[in-house]
Amino acid sequence: MITLSINGEKHIIDVSPEMPLLWAIRDIIGLTGTKYGCGKGLCGSCKVLLDNSPVQSCIIPISAAQGKEILTIEGESKNLQLLQESWVELNVPQCGFCQPGQLIAATALLDKNENPSDTEIDDAMIGNICRCGTYQRIKKAINRTVQLKKQS
Repeated sequence: MITLSINGEKHIIDVSPEMPLLWAIRDIIGLTGTKYGCGKGLCGSCKVLLDNSPVQSCIIPISAAQGKEILTIEGESKNLQLLQESWVELNVPQCGFCQPGQLIAATALLDKNENPSDTEIDDAMIGNICRCGTYQRIKKAINRTVQLKKQS
């Protein structure tokens, strides 16, 4: 039995400790916002926060997540909610497939750096592939979120 803490809730599951975290989140727990993209940790669609650090959940075994806090796109954090508002306001997604991973990466960035430069945004978002090429809108949404935080 493995205990996972996902979005503040405990889940006890009986699976192999080598199962990728992504499959536990999606198939066992039923949180389908985190996406399967490449299965090799290259595209960023499966990104979640593991103890506040972004990780590719398709290559992390659930045994590595036990005892740690996992935040998925369905979870709640101030930065994640503000980023989601900016994403909607600026109409960031096209197909939307990569957006959960993009939002999680942006959340991790703003959790660590409240006022990132464009270069720091670019660096933090490396490893998140957008098939539609919405990178400029993503950067604008992150910058908008920074401005919203300064106003509040």
